[in-house]
Amino acid sequence: MSDRYCVFGNPIGHSKSPAIHAAFAAQTGQDLRYEAILAPPEDFAGAVYRFVDAGGRGANVTVPFKEEAYRLSTQRTSRAELAGAVNTLLFDNARILGDNTDGAGLARDLTVNLVCPLAGKRILLLGAGGAARGALGPLLDGGPAALLIANRTPAKAQALAAQFAAYGPVSGGSYADLAKQRFDLVINATSASLAGELPSLPSGVFAAGSLAYDMMYGRGDTPFLAFARRQGAARLADGLGMLVEQAAEAFFVWRGIRPLSGPVMSLLRGA
Repeated sequence: MSDRYCVFGNPIGHSKSPAIHAAFAAQTGQDLRYEAILAPPEDFAGAVYRFVDAGGRGANVTVPFKEEAYRLSTQRTSRAELAGAVNTLLFDNARILGDNTDGAGLARDLTVNLVCPLAGKRILLLGAGGAARGALGPLLDGGPAALLIANRTPAKAQALAAQFAAYGPVSGGSYADLAKQRFDLVINATSASLAGELPSLPSGVFAAGSLAYDMMYGRGDTPFLAFARRQGAARLADGLGMLVEQAAEAFFVWRGIRPLSGPVMSLLRGA
């Protein structure tokens, strides 16, 4: 029988993860089956245990269960501990290993696919929620000159920066604090794009040669990317590459083989 994997979420019908992992399995010759499971908000743990009892070997976890997956894990990787959230589970006998591949996926998309080294860069990270928290460790590992977290609630950005102060030059503040500042890399980690909205950015935050990156993805520009284009950002990128790269990292955690992400990104862009 094929080894079973899945992604848990609610909603989950839109997930591209089954197509991504099917492509990874075909590419690497791995015998596995991957499905999407709609987990009830009140019984995420039960859904996980039922999947394990049915022979499940591992799982991805998406909104809104990443923090609950963190609590459910009996053992966590250091990057999961740092992120305070889990998006990848490995089931090994009675052990549930929790990992977080989101930040690694973002960093790899930026540095490898987009050829945007982080060392010495001035980085602006928009948002102070779970997506931003998962990204901070890998971004700071890249050695930026400065990383500023901006959030609608400045105190939340400042508190998050304080938690990561030991890992690099990070600070937090409000969108108003960005006036007259310029950044080489601006990352939207808010959920504003899902609602067709734009974070309250002032004009002029994009430095010459800058990259604007939205963790959300879809057809055409998100509101953030449209704003960045009008503001003269040199390059624009959505989060599809991050999605595929975090999946490739999860596949490596499960199978010990790292698939090639490029052909899968091309497949999804074509679709």
